[in-house]
Amino acid sequence: MQYGRRACGAKKQDGLFEEENILNMFNIRVYGILINEKNQLLVADEYIRGGYYTKFPGGGLEFGEGTRDCLKREFKEEMDLEVEIGDHIYTTDFFQMSAFNPSHQIISIYYFARALEPITCPIRTKIFDFDSTQLDTYNKTGETETFRFIDWDKLTPEMVTLPIDKIVVEMLLKQYSQKSVKA
Repeated sequence: MQYGRRACGAKKQDGLFEEENILNMFNIRVYGILINEKNQLLVADEYIRGGYYTKFPGGGLEFGEGTRDCLKREFKEEMDLEVEIGDHIYTTDFFQMSAFNPSHQIISIYYFARALEPITCPIRTKIFDFDSTQLDTYNKTGETETFRFIDWDKLTPEMVTLPIDKIVVEMLLKQYSQKSVKA
């Protein structure tokens, strides 16, 4: 019995397997857990296609990119922030369908991140506190984001929107419930 690509569902076309179509069914996301010197966790508040989401900073892996390089790029693009990527925390180990494309499976990878410089982008104190420039961006692109810190001692899984993020918060709280968290 053969267990190669063809046995796993890839179709042969002109002598080649349609691997690209299979790879396009997966959406790989990489997120950073950044905790500041005040023991506060950084989150992104996003407004995307009419929906509000609180999640960890990060985003999609691009072809040819490693996961750590992806996360460094995302912090630079989103916050103009240089970061050091620390220990791996978690990789999704269950099926999670994409909220934006039901034909995609989400695989999320989480690392600790540490700022290598002061954060200079605006940090909000209220949830979904978008300024006029960010709302203009939303009107042009259908998405925008802002950032804020959540005090560690007030953190709950309900404070983040995405199902995988909730699991990561639960894991972090369980592992670090009695001590300060340091990446």
